[in-house]
Amino acid sequence: MSAAAVEHPCDDEPEPMLVTANHLMEQLPGYRVEIIGGVITVAPPPDGPHADALTTLMIPFIAAGLHGDETRVLQAIGLWLPGGPEDYAIPDLAVVDADFDAHQAGNNCYDPAVFRLVLEVTSGNYRNDLRNKVSVYAEAKIPVYVILDRRHGRLHVLTEPTGCTYDSHEVYAPGQSAPLPSSIGADLTLDVAELVAAGRPRA
Repeated sequence: MSAAAVEHPCDDEPEPMLVTANHLMEQLPGYRVEIIGGVITVAPPPDGPHADALTTLMIPFIAAGLHGDETRVLQAIGLWLPGGPEDYAIPDLAVVDADFDAHQAGNNCYDPAVFRLVLEVTSGNYRNDLRNKVSVYAEAKIPVYVILDRRHGRLHVLTEPTGCTYDSHEVYAPGQSAPLPSSIGADLTLDVAELVAAGRPRA
């Protein structure tokens, strides 16, 4: 999603970033507010093709049985990040342990340990998903990070988080199938052409 940084008010004692972020969410319904690397970012509501791609992505996850007793497939669930005292992200899609609700970490966010996979569908600020979020999701030890890069028509599958990066980064083009690790809870392969087509604006 496209995101813009927000500066803090110049007060003698500025309010905590979490308070500022929550105020922004109240003032901007439908916008996504995150704190990544100590910086508040605000992303406008997604466009139609973004939403279409996200729904198209959900179908194979649900068909594979990942929305069941062991795991759940959720949109826009808060993920607490270890990189900063107030950092959190809201990935477009996630596969989480079914008992995720017992692992709240604050501010309607959840412990990264319950996340088996996070997925982002890019919008205007695609570099945020391809760079900044790679670092923070790896640091949070999210086992699998998937990015549907609508700008370049590619699907990225990142696995094996180490430090602030992923040791494995596979890129798939239309015409290819992208297998996901069975560690997410099921054997699943994504049709890249179908996903890229869903994310393109209609003529």
